[in-house]
Amino acid sequence: MKNSKTITVHKSVSEKETFEIAKRLAEPFQGKEVVLLTGELGAGKTVFAKGIAAGLDLADVNQVCSPSFTLVNIYQARYPVFHIDLYRLGKNSEIEDLGWEDYFDRGVIIVEWAEKLKMDMEAFRISIEVLDNESRRITIEH
Repeated sequence: MKNSKTITVHKSVSEKETFEIAKRLAEPFQGKEVVLLTGELGAGKTVFAKGIAAGLDLADVNQVCSPSFTLVNIYQARYPVFHIDLYRLGKNSEIEDLGWEDYFDRGVIIVEWAEKLKMDMEAFRISIEVLDNESRRITIEH
């Protein structure tokens, strides 16, 4: 029997609130979680990633930035945080060539533009939908 999924929906009206939602989500993490972030450009995926890092006790969350050009950033928090950005990758083979699966069970993996992944896995699936300039609907499925 498959585990039932839990879905929670939050409305955020600021970057600070988005950050806090992510921070609270990550505080109980055990160091082997995968967080898949989806949402349009500017929706707040990187802000959410900063919140996760804060929830994992990263000393300076300002070092968290979108790894669009480096593809993977690694931060040392309570557990290693592997922050991956798939924005520039188009083909599934390019994503597979990243070797990001090597990070499984070695820390917390955060993937921006996760809709490009073609594999099924146990993960927190976070969808950030832009409602207006400041407001976002954040759906968390796990």
